[in-house]
Amino acid sequence: MKIVKKRFSKVVSLIAVFVAASAMLFNIQSCAPETDRIELGYVLWDCANASTHVAAALIEDELGKEVAVTSVDAGPMWMGVSRGDFDAMVTAWLPATHQAYYEQTGEDVVNLGPNLEGARIGWVVPSYVNAESIAELQDYRDEFNGEITGIDPGAGIMAASERAVDEYGLDYILVSGSDAAMTAALERAIERNEWIIVTGWTPHWKFAAYDLKYLEDPENVFGDSEHIATIVNPGLRDRHPDVYQLLDNFFWTPEQIGVVMGYIEDGMEPFEAARLWISENPDVVNQWLP
Repeated sequence: MKIVKKRFSKVVSLIAVFVAASAMLFNIQSCAPETDRIELGYVLWDCANASTHVAAALIEDELGKEVAVTSVDAGPMWMGVSRGDFDAMVTAWLPATHQAYYEQTGEDVVNLGPNLEGARIGWVVPSYVNAESIAELQDYRDEFNGEITGIDPGAGIMAASERAVDEYGLDYILVSGSDAAMTAALERAIERNEWIIVTGWTPHWKFAAYDLKYLEDPENVFGDSEHIATIVNPGLRDRHPDVYQLLDNFFWTPEQIGVVMGYIEDGMEPFEAARLWISENPDVVNQWLP
């Protein structure tokens, strides 16, 4: 009789566990609307900040979807889209800068093509600097203090910069930091009329703010002109075909994104800057909407 009671007690306990698990599952499923939120990933570059918030504002205001934007390094951004942690990104620099990430995740993402053409990366100096080419830099090591001021170490331009240091046999140190730290160092150097090399890319607001030039790259380490592409998770098309269509239509010019970057640099919040630009450019925006 005691054995029967023990077995009955175990059965009751198992039923209780099953009921608790079912209740927990129900509670999780009751939060299902969370999964309908559009997740956009981006890197902390000024151009990425501008384009991502314009796309997010349109998805929220025109399509009525909830959107979350998350800044991460380039590697986690690509991996996040491939795994579905992010639905999309509008900040993929191809074919060179993000080539390694695309090769790793290409089978698990959908490339919707360029959303901006004429992009470029390289090393940038103030126009008053005498050097014109990376090949000359070893002769000017003292003037530059043997340093190249870079951004976050996970960025594609930093990997290219490391290759350039080796390719050109430069006795220089590549200093990592952030976009904000890099532009602050550039501003200080220009105010003092000092020589400085920074990692640079187009589009970027600094080219409108300062008189700058790219150093020539005879070995073509930084590649030719690039484009910025829109990359989405394969599941987005079925879950949100209207968002997929908007992102597929999304395409603008360096001049247009430059306006948004300028607004943000002047102190506007990214969403505020994005919505101002959208209100000023209805003809462009209407071509993107589904």
